[in-house]
Amino acid sequence: MKSLRPYGFLLGLGAMVVASPGIARAQDARIAVVVNGTVITNQDVDARARLFALSAGLPPTSQTLEHLKPQITSELIDQALQLQAIEQNKIVVSQADIAAALARIDKANGLPPDGLQKKLEASGVPYSTLVGQFRTELGWTDVLKKKLGPDLRPTKEDVLAEQRAMKRELGETQYHIAEIFIPIERPSDEGNAKLFAQTVIKQLRNGAPFPVVAAQFSQSQSALTGGDRGWVEPDLLDPAVRAIVQRMPAGAISDPVRVAGGFEIVNLLGTRKFGEVKETILNIRQVFLPFPSPFQGGQPSPAQLAVLTHANALRGGLHDCDAVSAANAAVGNVRKADPGPVNLATVQPAAFQSLLSSLPIGQISQPLVSQHGVAMVMVCKRATSTTGLPSIPAIANILVQRRVALESQQLMDALHRNAVIERDQAS
Repeated sequence: MKSLRPYGFLLGLGAMVVASPGIARAQDARIAVVVNGTVITNQDVDARARLFALSAGLPPTSQTLEHLKPQITSELIDQALQLQAIEQNKIVVSQADIAAALARIDKANGLPPDGLQKKLEASGVPYSTLVGQFRTELGWTDVLKKKLGPDLRPTKEDVLAEQRAMKRELGETQYHIAEIFIPIERPSDEGNAKLFAQTVIKQLRNGAPFPVVAAQFSQSQSALTGGDRGWVEPDLLDPAVRAIVQRMPAGAISDPVRVAGGFEIVNLLGTRKFGEVKETILNIRQVFLPFPSPFQGGQPSPAQLAVLTHANALRGGLHDCDAVSAANAAVGNVRKADPGPVNLATVQPAAFQSLLSSLPIGQISQPLVSQHGVAMVMVCKRATSTTGLPSIPAIANILVQRRVALESQQLMDALHRNAVIERDQAS
């Protein structure tokens, strides 16, 4: 019997988002560094180094691990300082916020809900380590928001000033970039940081997903979005980064770029002229038939096959969008027949975006199998327009992100200046 293939499933995820002390295989529990009284052991460092080797596809040889450990130690120091700041500010991160962050990583990699969790568990990595990593990152974001207080939200005058500046930039080139930032805390760390960056780049170029590696190892605020900084004006880029991206083709990954405070690895996702981008908005209808139990891949159950058979039977009678809506109502409106306007550029995964871009108007798609059921979609209308300036709320959000990123760097600098960090001579 033929197996079903889950639609949108990304196979062979090369890197995994995890990083927290306490899952070591090594037996060396000697102290590597003490951060304001918080102990990081050689076992913690070894565990993190082994985890990176596993997730990036490196052979976990003693030579590889030794090359990774200096940079891993620096990252664990930063994490310890962030956790201390979270506790001092009495920040509590909810499970709902953690779940939403994890879902974003699943989506960025075309995985079904909880797909990354299953891949981690299949590799013997405790899910709790993943949760702990995101708890730190989300808590740190809340610390920054608390520090900024009322200054976080821009005033009306701030937004209007930014809007005027944007009008002057209409037609200017923008770059959609993702980044991995590797900090250098001490001048003596530069060689190790560069070596670590080159190790990361090698694995990225061998196919490790950039969003997952960035979420785990980037030390910038964009790590929470898989390193994605969105569309950026050249003037907001470090001069060295700007010089690189202006010569890069879309999809390329840079060599380590020396910037203030560390090294940056840049993935150029696209180039556009600000305010002159063609945007395709779709009006679609869908019918969704749920499975009685989630499909995990492999051999479908008789009940799941019955749902697919029902979908194929329905498909022959779906000749217009009204018929799709009626069919969706007949199976219980488990998901909305009309999800509202869909911006084609934001559709994930890429295979589904490609399907929607090529599906003839008024033609129902083939059944699309996911973990939770079978969907069929129809494009009712496509409208292409040229975008102008972002909306007022979007401009306000840009200013918020800019202020949070600046506060993050300044606060980390202050935490390092005021910290008592005692390193073992070998660290």
